Amino acid sequence: MKTKNLLFTFAILLIALISGCASDDFQETIGVCPVVESTSPISNAVGVSVDKVITVTFNTEMDPATITQSSITLTGTNSVAGTVTYSGKTASFTPSSPLLENTTYTGRVKTLVKDVMGNALQTDYVWAFTTGLILRPIVISTDPINNATDVALNKIITATFSMPMNPSTLNGTSYTVKQGANPVAGTIAYTGSMVSFTPTNPLQANTTYTVTITTDAKNTLGTALGANYVWTFKTGVNPIVTATDPVNNATGVNLLKTVTADFNIPMDPSSINATTFTLRQGTTSIAGIVSYSGLTASFDPTASLQPGLVYTATITTNAKSTIGIPLANNYVWNFTTTVNPPVVVQPSQVNLGSAAMFGAFGGNAGITNQGLNTVINGSIGTTAASTLVTGFHDATAIYTETPLNVGDVKGKIYTAPPAPGTQTSFDIAKQGLLDANAAYLSISPASKPGGTDPGAGELGGLTLAPGVYKSASGTFKISNGNLTLDAQGDPNATWIFQTASGLTVGVAGPNGAKSVIMKNGALPKNVFWYVGSAATINGAGGGIMVGTIIANAGVTFSTPGNAAQTVLNGRAISLIASVTMVNTTINVPGN
Repeated sequence: MKTKNLLFTFAILLIALISGCASDDFQETIGVCPVVESTSPISNAVGVSVDKVITVTFNTEMDPATITQSSITLTGTNSVAGTVTYSGKTASFTPSSPLLENTTYTGRVKTLVKDVMGNALQTDYVWAFTTGLILRPIVISTDPINNATDVALNKIITATFSMPMNPSTLNGTSYTVKQGANPVAGTIAYTGSMVSFTPTNPLQANTTYTVTITTDAKNTLGTALGANYVWTFKTGVNPIVTATDPVNNATGVNLLKTVTADFNIPMDPSSINATTFTLRQGTTSIAGIVSYSGLTASFDPTASLQPGLVYTATITTNAKSTIGIPLANNYVWNFTTTVNPPVVVQPSQVNLGSAAMFGAFGGNAGITNQGLNTVINGSIGTTAASTLVTGFHDATAIYTETPLNVGDVKGKIYTAPPAPGTQTSFDIAKQGLLDANAAYLSISPASKPGGTDPGAGELGGLTLAPGVYKSASGTFKISNGNLTLDAQGDPNATWIFQTASGLTVGVAGPNGAKSVIMKNGALPKNVFWYVGSAATINGAGGGIMVGTIIANAGVTFSTPGNAAQTVLNGRAISLIASVTMVNTTINVPGN
């Protein structure tokens, strides 16, 4: 009997050894060892979801007490924290946070697990899988773009996503605009794939803002941005007034002055108007026309200003730049008008005599033309010999023209002999010179005293009433803009400009030409220039000069090589030197 018991025990052990499984307690029933039948994901799976719950299914019921975080593990770049549960024959490992994208993980079931009979897994079960890439939403564009500058103060800030988003995830927590650490109040809206932030109040000028869309923003499938999306922008600067004409506290201002203000940046023309740009004398508003061009706003009074009074000009904060940014404060300046209005001259006081028919007169030195497009709508003359008239022809004769120098005189050419000059034409030229000298003296400071110098020798940019104007320094120039002559509706309005030395119109460069503008009935026949030495008219070519220029020592129009046509609505008379011109049109005024 004892031998039979020993044989039975040996048989049981042999069965256990053959099955690869042994019980911890020979008193228990010995069964087959547990094995892992399947896993999810399977071994070597790819593209696994990052929110995957990892499962292990056994061939038999397991002891739940042995299914723990110690016996079932998951490792990627580091150990993965998670919760282990067991149901039926399946153990589940739920990661505490989503797995990383595009990462290989290793699952391990250790021999610590046992079935309900106490039989242990004989070797660790190990398998691996790789997660996939998630199709996450991304921000594909913003407005303003990152690091944008000169952003308008009323800007609606937008971001466009690569796919439709869940509107409920785009809110004041996930989409913020800040100035430094201070949040900006605003309203958030979403349509299509675009989210917008409309600030409650205008943004501040010259200020940097930071916009953030956090990972709380999710698409319609609940997938979040991979990381916070952050960008910055800077608003534009406030426009400022850089210069005014007249300057602040100026005195002796012309009664026909057009008041101007220059800005540092382009302005919205619609914001420069009679409401934002005003002129007052005390509490009385001055009527005028407001305009804007380039960087300059202009206020042109409808009527003449009054002498000896203080005027106040104001540009308000409703004047805005092209991107809607206003002046930071009202800009206010004052000026005082002259107490000595210009001397009024009657046309009858200036008599040109026979010199009136000449568009150009070269004293005793001649007249020269260079260019193919010179036209004199009148006559020309000189007391010099005909050989000193070059580059011209009239209806009867040619005066030393070349293929490159052709001047068309619509009237007649008067010179001394030799032919085509004659004694008769010489006599006419001599009388013309005598009459020109007499007119020169009649408009001199000695004959017409009391002239003023409203621009300190600079006539550009001025608007002048009829009268006598005398350069205090001895020279006049028109270089800072055009000169405007305002007749105020009087067809007999007359201007006399006196300079002891030179007259220069225009500056160098392709856009250097300057002009004389006539308005409100002003006529070229009533404008006279007394020039003590020489006059140079638009050396760069182009421009429109007006009036009868009587210069002691020559008149020059344009320079060789200039194709732009230079125009004189008047006369160019030199007493002792020549008149030279390049592609010039002279229109002699009627009586």
